[in-house]
Amino acid sequence: MQAFCTSVAVLAFGCIAAGCAAVHEADCAQGEQRSVSDVLYFGTSRAAGTITSAQWSGFLRSAVTPRFPEGLTAWPASGQWRTAGGAVVHEASFVLILVHPEDDTSENSVRGIIGEYKSRFDQEAVMRVKGHACVSF
Repeated sequence: MQAFCTSVAVLAFGCIAAGCAAVHEADCAQGEQRSVSDVLYFGTSRAAGTITSAQWSGFLRSAVTPRFPEGLTAWPASGQWRTAGGAVVHEASFVLILVHPEDDTSENSVRGIIGEYKSRFDQEAVMRVKGHACVSF
């Protein structure tokens, strides 16, 4: 029985690893360009008061646009999360999508945006969801 369980676990891990590799190394169709799609979630609550739309616009203008002048998409959102004590906390937020080449310059730019937001607005974290995409216009 233990050998069966071990075999199932190895098979499951292999399938998961292969699935991740397949997504990561996906080929794009003709006319599409392989890119990275980053979705960043920025909270707005802080001790000094909620981050306003005007402050967010200023951040986009000074910290994001210079790093990604080719374009971006952003919108206000509403999120929630559960505390360690089980309470559900609701928080206004902003979402930013950046589609860019998979290179060190872009990676450093995304990390710079996250770091600057955390520093400027006294935030503990910015959630980043990074994936690969095939892009065409």
